[in-house]
Amino acid sequence: MSDAFDSREAIACLIPHAGRMCLWQRVVEWNDTRIRLEAFDHVAPDHPLRHRGRLHAVHLAEYGAQAMAVHGGLRALRAGGGARPGLLVALRGVSLMRDRIDDLDGALDGEAEVLVESATGAQYAFVIRHAGEVVAEGRAAVIHPQG
Repeated sequence: MSDAFDSREAIACLIPHAGRMCLWQRVVEWNDTRIRLEAFDHVAPDHPLRHRGRLHAVHLAEYGAQAMAVHGGLRALRAGGGARPGLLVALRGVSLMRDRIDDLDGALDGEAEVLVESATGAQYAFVIRHAGEVVAEGRAAVIHPQG
């Protein structure tokens, strides 16, 4: 399934991250269990996660978590509602294949896939690639607070 979520502004309507903190710029494709997205501005000198002039690869975990959030937002929108707030509670098995990502020309390609979900949360696997090569992968868990 594909939709017209091909801008940061459109994607930001689905998640709690606004402005430049919405890290993905395009939804390539998605279905009930998986999403694929692209980001282009990891090389920008004013990227909000840069520190001392560099964008460190550890921030790819945030890209993975936001991929999960976008997927949840799209699923909620399709069901006629809005995404429930979620809290990232765990990262597991995260592997980073490089130290930094601001020196990578071209798009980052991210995928997230639901592994387990319930009414109170979900666990996803994520992988981030650049030019077909894996630069990060791992799992992340989110809970949906009750109340």
